[in-house]
Amino acid sequence: MQDNATEVTAAGIARLAGVGRAAVSNWRRRHDDFPKPVGGTETSPSFALAEVEGWLRRHGKLAEVPLRERVWQQLVGHPEGPVTALAHAGCALLLIHDRPAVWPELAAGSDERLAAMLPEALDEVLVPRFGLARGGRGGQGGHGSRGGRSGGAVHTRGGASGDTGVNSGVAVNPDAAVNSGGGVNGVSGGSTATGVHTNGSVHGLTVTPAADSPTGVHSDTPVHSGGPVHSDAPVRGGTPVHSDTSVHTSPPGQAAPPVNTPSPVHTPQTPPTPQPSSTPQPSPAPPASSAIRTPTAPSLLASVPLLRGVAELAAELGPRQTFEFLLGRHLDANPRQYTLTPTDLADLMADLADLADLAGPAAPAALTAPARPARTVLDPACGTGALLRAAVRRTDRPEHTGRPERTDRSSRTPHPDHPHHPHHPRTPHQALYAQDAAADLAALTGLRLALHTRATVRGAAADTLRADAFPELRADVVLCHPPFNERNWGHEELAYDPRWEYGFPARTESELAWVQHALARLRDGGTAVLLMPPAAASRRSGRRVRADLLRRGALRAVVALPVGAAPPYNIPLHLWVLRRPERAPAQPEVLLADVGRFGAEGRGGPDWRAVREAVLDAWRAFDAEGRLEERPGLARSLPVIELLDDDVDLAPARHLPPPTAADGADELGDVRARLGETLSLAAGLAPEAAEATRSAPRWTLTTVGELARGGALVMRTGGNGGPARVPVLTDHDVLTGNRPSGTLPESDEEPVLTEAGDVVLPVLGGGSVARVIDDTTAGAALGRNLVLLRPDPAALDPWFLAGFLRGSANNRQASSYASTATRLDVRRLHLPRLTLDAQRPYGARFRALDEFERTLRLSGRLGERLVRGTYDGLTDGTVSPGG
Repeated sequence: MQDNATEVTAAGIARLAGVGRAAVSNWRRRHDDFPKPVGGTETSPSFALAEVEGWLRRHGKLAEVPLRERVWQQLVGHPEGPVTALAHAGCALLLIHDRPAVWPELAAGSDERLAAMLPEALDEVLVPRFGLARGGRGGQGGHGSRGGRSGGAVHTRGGASGDTGVNSGVAVNPDAAVNSGGGVNGVSGGSTATGVHTNGSVHGLTVTPAADSPTGVHSDTPVHSGGPVHSDAPVRGGTPVHSDTSVHTSPPGQAAPPVNTPSPVHTPQTPPTPQPSSTPQPSPAPPASSAIRTPTAPSLLASVPLLRGVAELAAELGPRQTFEFLLGRHLDANPRQYTLTPTDLADLMADLADLADLAGPAAPAALTAPARPARTVLDPACGTGALLRAAVRRTDRPEHTGRPERTDRSSRTPHPDHPHHPHHPRTPHQALYAQDAAADLAALTGLRLALHTRATVRGAAADTLRADAFPELRADVVLCHPPFNERNWGHEELAYDPRWEYGFPARTESELAWVQHALARLRDGGTAVLLMPPAAASRRSGRRVRADLLRRGALRAVVALPVGAAPPYNIPLHLWVLRRPERAPAQPEVLLADVGRFGAEGRGGPDWRAVREAVLDAWRAFDAEGRLEERPGLARSLPVIELLDDDVDLAPARHLPPPTAADGADELGDVRARLGETLSLAAGLAPEAAEATRSAPRWTLTTVGELARGGALVMRTGGNGGPARVPVLTDHDVLTGNRPSGTLPESDEEPVLTEAGDVVLPVLGGGSVARVIDDTTAGAALGRNLVLLRPDPAALDPWFLAGFLRGSANNRQASSYASTATRLDVRRLHLPRLTLDAQRPYGARFRALDEFERTLRLSGRLGERLVRGTYDGLTDGTVSPGG
């Protein structure tokens, strides 16, 4: 019965049946028994998935649908929307991951029984993993949240947000912890800048709103910690918090007194004392709420068919990879709703923080101890969790644990020495903290991280700047990709916030507010790495904050990335590396680096391997010695005093010396010689004059879908990961003819590896392109948004196949169009039915055209390089203008 709740569109029906959407329209017109629409609109109706599958099966039109596709259709057709479905699926997958023996017992009965028993079983997993209050499932949606890096908070139909596993507002259950995070170093008690009190302790810190207060703020009675509040590690300024410290609220609009006493190095600039005024003060932001809540039985009932399919898919792929597949496909299907942090950039940021942390005072012990000391990582604008996932990959490597990764071959359970084993001694000492204004992202990130690591995971849904969920946190590392260019970040409400130790940011400097928030959440000596817009390094409105960051030694490095490193892809973003100073530096220097030279042409993105090597090598040398010798055109360190002028401009390009002139003219001469040779080769490869046929042949046509069903070829799609870092053929590589340049994140998924003779096509807006894999490209993994066709050599010539698939008319009839994108349905592409002998003359001609095309591309690149190099040489003085 519950299958009827899952809806599918005409496009989904076409994918299920392996046909085009036009065929689905024909079925609706010609067959009176075709299922009637149950939702959607008149122009885009939706149908009950169970009814559609039954009709297709009765009429013999149901293709062998992969399990992945069936589960995906159930997710996108969920009556409460795909985000709620993802949250439910993530909870179930975490149960399967942590307690694999429980799921078969639950799933053995009816859907109603499974939905009724699942919440209690989920509690047994979610409570210890996320520090939730047992039975806290009844929350009610309250205040909406400002949508950090997503399209907005989740709004569900037919239930409160607390019933969906995604909490988008303030919990009204006074017994449930609102703050899902825990304090670090054993600190409990304290208050936020918005006056939210601590009450009790869940792994060190929980925040519980008052039941009789709409904002959860106690304003009448001072709230004491209820006992001694001690710190197991130095707090800011080295002053511990003692038992006689009382925690009080502040009037609305005023900052709460800081719990930790800053040392002279960290003394914030004292703002003027606010005077009493009759002017209404801005209302405080809603307090942070736990990102993940145990769904209730009624809300789970509609998800039971999906959860059964998800469990079946997890049996094939594993729980972690199943969630990665579903989340990745959801993000791909909604590219304009989310601003993603590319995996390579996230890895680079985690590496920078990792090296900086090891370079601190505890470095020798950290490198020689059998197990890594406790690490706490915070992402205050977590988005989809890419940065924290990168941190997990760093801390789970064997060199960080002091133990080899081993697995018991007799079972699928990891060996006790493996970092993912439930009783691994290291994992309880690691903690990951995530917060985002968008409740959907915070919840999905928490589930994603819990599936990737046994470390403590705490997630919160709230506006980080207005309602910090972790005010007492002193993390080892902060990684952050903050929202750019925000005007409504809380400038008025937060004027006297104690986080502004380096100056109150201007309204136009939201990024500098995030920088100071990151520093405020670090322990002394901790490291923060933030992705920043280039304007933040040079805007005059931020010069005072930048100057104080430099003077006090908090800003350690500014790295200019190549264009295309992350969205927005048309500007070269910066990385800022910061460290909370333990003492005032005597003669501080700052590292400035520019790796823009490693950018790729077009849509390919940077050469990440070269970027990583250049950045990490420069940072490693600078962090060890406190200075770096000039590396012309790439990196140098500058004394802070040289940057403290009227502008305090930190843009690396304005301070780096030009590249060395050695061999500049000789290199341009070599490029010119290669260009001449390539142009001569292209002229020889140019196609001969075409001979017109007397009449167009009337071929019998077939489709790729029919050939696949008949066994003449095998069709595969690109994956999301692989067990090793193998080269990946990306859609840009196919479009430009380049060698494999991408990488996939490490996972348990088996990648699709290319073989010589395969034909690869991009499916998203790539135009009429098909590439035949040769021996130099064979063995690369197939990237996302690519389809691989592996023809049977006894039936199809690969060059014949690739050539006919490139026809412009052929691509137009097989493409579907959205408002901003084109998607190619490879199954609908046509090609003629010819014998293998008749195919070969076409294949030979198509192969010659491909060689000519590749030579032209090389000529174009050499020509651009020659022009650009000559311009640069003339303007920087390394090339003479001649007579």
